[in-house]
Amino acid sequence: MAQQTWGFLTNHALVLIYVVRHNDSTVRDISAGVGVTERATLAILRQLSDDSIIFRHREGRRNTYSVDFDQLAAYRREGTVSLTPRAFVDGLIQ
Repeated sequence: MAQQTWGFLTNHALVLIYVVRHNDSTVRDISAGVGVTERATLAILRQLSDDSIIFRHREGRRNTYSVDFDQLAAYRREGTVSLTPRAFVDGLIQ
């Protein structure tokens, strides 16, 4: 049996970071880069999209994603400071 390891960042945070660093990525690219299934990646992208943090762009037959940093900062200001490390969000915004 493989030994479980833990990670410091949630899958949501990993998806956000991946999209920031690779803004022309597809779901398949994000999934492979983060290490979660495409179904899980889609669910995370939908949740972040519902909160207007990530936007989907249609380019021909491909969907790509981008981050709205103003909305991400606003999310932090809405009482989530204790849940979202300030330096992490500030690092993404810069």
